[in-house]
Amino acid sequence: MFGFFKKKKPAADEVDLSKIKPQPYDNEYRDDEPEEVVAPLTDKQKAYIDAHQSGNPISQLVADTIDDDAELPPPLSDNTDNDTQKKKPLEVNTPAQPAAAPVAVNSPATPEPAEPAKQGWAARLKQGLSKSRNHMSKSLAGVFGGGKIDEDLYEELETVLLTSDMGIEATEHLLADVRRRVSLRGLSNADELRGALKDSLYELLKPLEKPLTLPENHAPENKTPFVIMMAGVNGAGKTTSIGKLAKYFQTQGKSVLLAAGDTFRAAAREQLQQWGERNHVTVISQASGDSAAVCFDAVEAAKARGIDIVLADTAGRLPTQLHLMEEIKKVKRVLQKSLPAAPHEIILVLDANIGQNAINQVAAFDDALGLTGLIVSKLDGTAKGGILAALASTHPVPVRYIGVGEGIDDLRPFDARAFVDALLDEAA
Repeated sequence: MFGFFKKKKPAADEVDLSKIKPQPYDNEYRDDEPEEVVAPLTDKQKAYIDAHQSGNPISQLVADTIDDDAELPPPLSDNTDNDTQKKKPLEVNTPAQPAAAPVAVNSPATPEPAEPAKQGWAARLKQGLSKSRNHMSKSLAGVFGGGKIDEDLYEELETVLLTSDMGIEATEHLLADVRRRVSLRGLSNADELRGALKDSLYELLKPLEKPLTLPENHAPENKTPFVIMMAGVNGAGKTTSIGKLAKYFQTQGKSVLLAAGDTFRAAAREQLQQWGERNHVTVISQASGDSAAVCFDAVEAAKARGIDIVLADTAGRLPTQLHLMEEIKKVKRVLQKSLPAAPHEIILVLDANIGQNAINQVAAFDDALGLTGLIVSKLDGTAKGGILAALASTHPVPVRYIGVGEGIDDLRPFDARAFVDALLDEAA
């Protein structure tokens, strides 16, 4: 087979490989005897030629020792030499191999990313309240651990409720109601006390469960936007809640427009614009200006465009800053000039981690604006979970929505039964 490559005397029409003229090393034009200028062969080129003339295929060792950039004579055979030279660049430079690797790695894991999306709201609520539930579980372990129901047990339960941000009023109400249930049902085991506590807490929170009802769409010529004014202190999650609400309303088939009325906090306008881009929602804003003027322009734009819902952001302020509380009252008055019934909803965003201070915020903003609803955010943090019970006992403003995570779908209408179950189901 390789007899063709055996060394023999060159015929008249054969070319002596040792006298092959390689390509010039540069592009310089040579006019001095160009035919006789022959560069000597390099050792690597000689090794390549000798390997072919020896009558055997070129070995992988010889192929590896030859420079890829060196000018080599054409191969004398179509055998292993060509195959080796073709495969080597494919292993390094082909884009198909990096593209194929992720497919092989991710293909068995494709069901896993889809699994969290399949979780219902009850599962996400339970996961979001895990820190609050763990706190309750550790605290109630001694109460629900068995034994006889007596005064010592009630004292332990009272301590647990107070340390869970439920406040004095809610704690006294729950203890009295649990005592009544124990007496009526004839309960004697502490393990049965958990069911009585769940029922009592549910009845306390049930009046807060009033989902926001949006008006039905009317004829375009008669349709007016539903204006929701958002208030809250800095850091409560107001702007983030607006972005999540916009997405929630869009899933219900509503068109939304955002008003960047927080003209005081740095980058507040840019943050809201980011949410607008994320949800493909128009944001009305001004580089600098009065918050009331921005909200007025937003309502006018919504009326002209036939928008269903306007979410008006306002500057965060503390209840003790009376001059700022007067400014937010001005926003409400200016909105009424654009639309007499506006704002249709005034929602205060509360950070669930602030404990009993939430009661003071609700009282102050309610006196200034007349709140129609609450959004309790950050329940997935270090909140003890009892702040809703405290609000139900002192200021029962409807809780429209609760937030239990950072995802865009982690803001949902408040469900008292689901909340109690997620908080106390594993507290034993």
